[in-house]
Amino acid sequence: MAAAFDLAFDPWDPAFLADPYPAYAELRAKGRVHYYEPTNQWLVPHHADVSALLRDRRLGRAYQHRYTHEDFGRTAPPAEHEPFHTLNDHGMLDLEPPDHTRIRRLVSKAFTPRTVEQLKPYVAKLAGELVDRLVAAGGGDLLADVAEPLPVAVIAEMLGIPESDRAPLRPWSADICGMYELNPPKDVAAKAVRASVEFSDYLRELIAERRKEPGDDLISGLIAAHDEGDRLTEQEMISTCVLLLNAGHEATVNATVNGWYALFRNPDQLAALRADHSLGPAAVEELMRYDTPLQLFERWVLDEIEIDGTTVPRGAEIAMLFGSANHDPEVFRNPEKLDLTREDNPHISFSAGIHYCIGAPLARIELAASMTALLEKAPTLGLVAEPKRKPNFVIRGLEGLSVAV
Repeated sequence: MAAAFDLAFDPWDPAFLADPYPAYAELRAKGRVHYYEPTNQWLVPHHADVSALLRDRRLGRAYQHRYTHEDFGRTAPPAEHEPFHTLNDHGMLDLEPPDHTRIRRLVSKAFTPRTVEQLKPYVAKLAGELVDRLVAAGGGDLLADVAEPLPVAVIAEMLGIPESDRAPLRPWSADICGMYELNPPKDVAAKAVRASVEFSDYLRELIAERRKEPGDDLISGLIAAHDEGDRLTEQEMISTCVLLLNAGHEATVNATVNGWYALFRNPDQLAALRADHSLGPAAVEELMRYDTPLQLFERWVLDEIEIDGTTVPRGAEIAMLFGSANHDPEVFRNPEKLDLTREDNPHISFSAGIHYCIGAPLARIELAASMTALLEKAPTLGLVAEPKRKPNFVIRGLEGLSVAV
């Protein structure tokens, strides 16, 4: 086991953020687990280990269902961060069974294959309209003009958030997600707390309205389920809505711009896709693998585990490197090559185990819809300028993607 801080892994280095994949190769070559002192985490870079640990019930997204902070050897979060943690800790992503099971069972009714399939025409129509506007303008920012508005509108529509209320959703989400980065600075934490309060207050009012006048939307459905005996506290309802909005568009937005930037940098693959649109579904999977929108996912060690002869103690935090796992040559042939015809592609961009992304089928529909619309309506789409990478590691994306038709 090598100490990760002796390697090229540095999640705050702009050069690493621009292209972390060579550093991942070094991590994989040096071993299966590495203690990283700057974040007090154990980094796991191999696909087989990440895949297994995502399903290992000795690990958990939370630990307070079994231990106090003191028992677990951890310090409680600062009191001023309480609004963020109240919001975050009551969402199913950060809950363990039985609470996770109860909430996921309720929410999954809105994400059945049949329900998601019924959304296809709406998603395709919206994607087409957004691309039409981009084409009419002769180009623009693919992120702001297409990648962001599509999934935000879809999940807001599912939740029943009126169009007139949707403007703050993306800024709130971006501020809250800033807290998921490694060692977030004080100003980032303060923004996350403020957004948590504002978003929660808004949803509390919306839930009260839906109690009086139910609609054909997910919030009304959760209220009805609660009234029928499937108990869901108001805080769980609020946290679930925020999680669905954040997770329901964050990965899709970044997968869209990361994917098109990768296509522009691999013109042979873009040409092949333009010549054969039937490559679309495989292209969506390969682009999710090639430049993974969620680079790292964390788990707490609830019971001591061993990885390749190294004991990782209870109370430790495991950082599973999705981006590295998706470039593991033991699983993917020529992993550094973008190959839209790749057939065997078991990427883990949507996680695995009980926390597998519940919205993965919807994300795939959204990514396919925007790709199809751009291929059909903007066949000469090209990059205008090199984009600026966001200064984030965990959630990997671009500040924008300027394109011309």
